[in-house]
Amino acid sequence: MSTSSPSDSVRKAFLKYQHIFVFFAPLAFVVAVYFGAPTEGTGAGYWFEYWWLLIAFFVGATIVNTVGISGSALFVPFLIFVFPVVAGRTLTPETLVKVGLISESFGLSSSALAFIQYGLVDRRLALSLVLGGVPFVVAGALLSFVIPAPVFHLLLGMALISASYLLFKANLDHEDPGESDDATGVSTDGGTLPNDDDKLGPAGVETGADGIVTRVDRDGNNYSYSRGGYLERFANYSVGGIFQGLAGFGIGELGIISMLRTQVPVRIAIGTNHIVVATTAVLASAVHVFGGGVVPGAHSIDLASTPWNMVVWTVPATVVGGQVAPYVSAALDTSIIKKGVGGLFAVIAVALFVMAAGGF
Repeated sequence: MSTSSPSDSVRKAFLKYQHIFVFFAPLAFVVAVYFGAPTEGTGAGYWFEYWWLLIAFFVGATIVNTVGISGSALFVPFLIFVFPVVAGRTLTPETLVKVGLISESFGLSSSALAFIQYGLVDRRLALSLVLGGVPFVVAGALLSFVIPAPVFHLLLGMALISASYLLFKANLDHEDPGESDDATGVSTDGGTLPNDDDKLGPAGVETGADGIVTRVDRDGNNYSYSRGGYLERFANYSVGGIFQGLAGFGIGELGIISMLRTQVPVRIAIGTNHIVVATTAVLASAVHVFGGGVVPGAHSIDLASTPWNMVVWTVPATVVGGQVAPYVSAALDTSIIKKGVGGLFAVIAVALFVMAAGGF
């Protein structure tokens, strides 16, 4: 009879009650920002100025987490085109990317916990992808401090066109996984299928001598795949990492394509990709908030320049959207959302190219 270690018990309890953590994390963030962040304004007028972003970012977070792509792919264009119309002012490229990344970090982390809870995350694959993408994400984030706005718009348009093409090309429909068969020794409770001691979530997982991974999710569905194809994934995640740091998205869009091309099941690919994008978004956010002072010739950025009265609304919105997304994904045909987002990306990219041409 197997026994659980204290760390296993804590992990299982955390995942079981992750909704409570998800609720309190943005609340703690908002409280910390209100009482501790250096701001450029005070009073109710300052903090409630952008309350309407709560609605916009909730809708955006629900859409992107349903498809499994980076939140900033919608947030940044929204802040470029829609925000100035409603708010009456524009944001600098580094500031709007900062807002998008901070919001995305919470939203993707929220959604990632849901995938972990279902046992749809390959931790070894995620770790290798994060470690490989980190230097490129940092480089892209630092680059954002020194490039002029027209170049930023041009690169952003290129990233969106690429993301649009990849979304139309990718098959992100939920495949029908196999059902676990007790006769094969596969079990979700870890009692029959050998446990991976450091696994995430309640799923059973086993890696055979031939490198084939057998994974069982919380509902008893099983998946078999290989972790091969590291070079192709490294190429995609390195290029995507630069755009992730620069514009707030890219690593998720390019990354999920490489996982699907290397025969990783789509639900495992989406779940694992959430961990990669969430981790790199947090890293890129930190560089955007604190990195201006270490880049020669960079735009002057300090904590007070961060529009905290925006993120106190966008962060809770993306967290809730991340939790709602799995239900939307189950209720709707993912391919419809995928095509809609891909078409929207193409239209936004054309507008960005026009803006870039006018700025040169």
